[in-house]
Amino acid sequence: MSAPSPAAPETPHRSGFACFVGRPNAGKSTLTNALVGTKVAITSNRPQTTRHTVRGIVHRPDAQLILVDTPGLHKPRTLLGERLNDVVRTTWAEVDVIGFCLPADQKLGPGDKFIAKELASIKRTPKVAIVTKTDLVDPQTLAEQLIAVDRLGQELGIEWAQIVPVSAVGDKQLSLLADLLVPLLPEGPLLYPEGDLTDEPEQVMVAELIREAALEGVRDELPHSIAVVVEEMLPREGRPADRPLLDIHANLFIERSSQKGIVIGPKGRRLKEVGTTSRRHIEALLGTPVFLDLHVKIAKDWQRDPKQLRRLGF
Repeated sequence: MSAPSPAAPETPHRSGFACFVGRPNAGKSTLTNALVGTKVAITSNRPQTTRHTVRGIVHRPDAQLILVDTPGLHKPRTLLGERLNDVVRTTWAEVDVIGFCLPADQKLGPGDKFIAKELASIKRTPKVAIVTKTDLVDPQTLAEQLIAVDRLGQELGIEWAQIVPVSAVGDKQLSLLADLLVPLLPEGPLLYPEGDLTDEPEQVMVAELIREAALEGVRDELPHSIAVVVEEMLPREGRPADRPLLDIHANLFIERSSQKGIVIGPKGRRLKEVGTTSRRHIEALLGTPVFLDLHVKIAKDWQRDPKQLRRLGF
C-alpha cells in the first residue's frame, strides 16, 4: 500500500496596495472602476479630475488588492497643483506596487518622461507599465507603443516587472492585469472586510459624484474651478421605515461670478441636469432614495488661497 501523497501546499493569501500613476487623462480612474467592478473614482474626459486619493478594493479568493487612485502628476501652476503633486509622491512612497498608465492612442510625450524620471528614483517598489485604451488603436500602433514603453524603461534604468496592454472599456486583459499585480503584493491577511469596495467616506464620494456631473459638458475653463462640499447628509425625519429619504445639502464652489451662469445654465437648466445625474449615481452608491439640495457659491480664487483650500478639503 503506497503512502498518501503529501497535500499540495496552499497558495499564501496576499494583500497590499497598488497605485496607478500617469499624466492627466491616462485612464487611471476608469481602470480603477473597471477592476473594482463599480464606480469608486470619478471619471471625466477632462484632465485634473481626480483630487482625492480614492481606494478601490478588489476581492479575490487568493488576495485583496487595494487600488489607490492618484491625481495626475503635472507641472503645477497653482498652490492646488502643488498640493496634488505632493499627494502623488506621498502615495508612491507607501504602496507595494506602482502601475504606470500610458494611453495607447498617444505617443509618449514630455509628461510621460517627466513621470518616468520620478519613478526611476524610487528603487525598491516594483513597477508595472500599463498601456491603456487599447480599444482605440490598431495592432500595429499598439505594438509600436509597447516597444516605446520598453525602450523608455531601458533609457531611464527602470526594470518593468511587466508591460501589460489593457482596455478598461472593452474589458480586455483586466483579469490578466490583476493576476500580474497580485504576486507583487506581500503575503498577509484581509486588510478590509469582504464586500467593502472603498474606504473613502460617503460624504467625500457624494461630493465627487456631484463634481463629476458638474464637469460634464462645461466649457474648458471650468474643470479646475469647481469644488463641492457636502454640508449635511441626514435621514428625513418622520419617514416610514420602508420609505426612507436621505436629505443631502451641498455647495458647488466656483472662483468667479462669470462662471456662475455657465454652471447654472439658462433658466437653471444646467444645474437641474447636474442634480438629476448626480442624484441617480448617489442613490446607486448609497442604495437609498435621495433629496439633493444644490447651491452654487463663489469662493474667489480658491485654488491659490491656502485658507480656502483648507476649507474645501485640500
